[in-house]
Amino acid sequence: MGYKTIIGLEIHVELMTETKIFCDCTNEFGGEANTHCCPICLGLPGAMPSLSKESLDYAIRAGLSLHSSINQKTKMDRKSYFYSDLVKGYQTSQDELPVCEGGYISIESEDGKKDIHLIRIHIEEDTGKSIHTEDGDTLLDYNRAGVPLIEIVSKPEISSGEEAKLFLEGLRDTLKYIEVSDCKMEEGSLRCDVNINVVDEEAGQKSTITEIKNLNSFSSAVRSIEYEEKRHIELLEDGKDTKKETRRWDEVEGKTILMREKGEAEDYRFLVDGDILPIEISDEWIEEIKENMPELPGDKRDRFIKEYSLSSYDAEVLTASKDVSIFFEDTLKYIDDVKLVSNWIMGDVLRRINEEDGDIDSLKFTSKDLAELLKIVKAGKINNNTGKKVLRDMFETGKKPEKIVKEKGLIQISDEGELETMIEEVLDKNEQSIIDYKNGKDRAVGFLVGQVMKASRGKANPQIVNKLLVEKLKKR
Repeated sequence: MGYKTIIGLEIHVELMTETKIFCDCTNEFGGEANTHCCPICLGLPGAMPSLSKESLDYAIRAGLSLHSSINQKTKMDRKSYFYSDLVKGYQTSQDELPVCEGGYISIESEDGKKDIHLIRIHIEEDTGKSIHTEDGDTLLDYNRAGVPLIEIVSKPEISSGEEAKLFLEGLRDTLKYIEVSDCKMEEGSLRCDVNINVVDEEAGQKSTITEIKNLNSFSSAVRSIEYEEKRHIELLEDGKDTKKETRRWDEVEGKTILMREKGEAEDYRFLVDGDILPIEISDEWIEEIKENMPELPGDKRDRFIKEYSLSSYDAEVLTASKDVSIFFEDTLKYIDDVKLVSNWIMGDVLRRINEEDGDIDSLKFTSKDLAELLKIVKAGKINNNTGKKVLRDMFETGKKPEKIVKEKGLIQISDEGELETMIEEVLDKNEQSIIDYKNGKDRAVGFLVGQVMKASRGKANPQIVNKLLVEKLKKR
């Protein structure tokens, strides 16, 4: 049988505003429990919320960056449901008139380019946080209550875990570029819910949609999708069906676990929040935000191709992360060699970062330090391989490249007199290689160069060694 997987995503993104959405409490991760809250975010009787303009600015900026249309008349609603850390008994959110509608994110998979369209982007407040102790008690921390969120809802146009990952990566990169969120999933500032079902394309039978809640890593999203995809197919093949339910992903067990049966929209009893006036967004307001928008990934990619004569692939790699693009351009301030800088960043720097599952912000050295290393390599003071060893040391210790080179005595030997002495000694010990060269075996040169490099402990200039070696072989 042929099955098609249908996936829609709901992504909650915490905004990097200075204050919470309806009060002046600080919007800051961490802190001692219940120290970043006030009567408004605690939902105490008589407390009057006031919508933060900064939160709305960020939502509009997100919408513009994702090609959404902005609703110039919008409002806040009350979404009522029971949740232990929802202090007011309802969440202030948006129902019929979200601030943004439509839009899309383009992904590039093995099957080519695909646009995943959005249904809406709306603003709302975050809930508090439940902390479960080993003694079986539950403690509540309301520091997170009232933190401004945007919820981004995609159309069910995603067909695999890999496409979902590409969508989430594209969304994260864009939101970080426009500086509305740090998107740190480990701190909960980007959380993802998955809605998934499958269709038997031959029989035309669909499974019932399952929701997977609060996925906090891209790998968890992919694995949970793949697990549910398999589970839905097996149920249909057994003549059964899934229930409309909410499940959670258990990373240790590698499976989803039932939380509760999923409610209908009418269970939320949406009604207008009478404490917050309707919002009108003027053309001037939108234009002001447009004028102050940071450079978007696609625009930066096109600029890199034009300004630095990079290939499309290189520009794509260097602009995939805003932090990497900044590091690249910062390095060029200290050394004017685009090809050298791009090759080292895309090669050894990013490879090491990926191996350590880190990011460019976690580097122990600066863009200026990398430029200084590349200057040393370019000047021929050390060879390329030695430069890579110095870079590894910089990753581990954060020491300056000049200091590493000096401490380890790595300066490249380029003095021809000194190198000629080494070459003569190597030739005297490798008569067979001289015979092989005379018989037309060019591999002999590579072997002899390697022996000279070994004798010099890797410090000989390989280009000069190769030139002198060939000259001496011709004379023998």
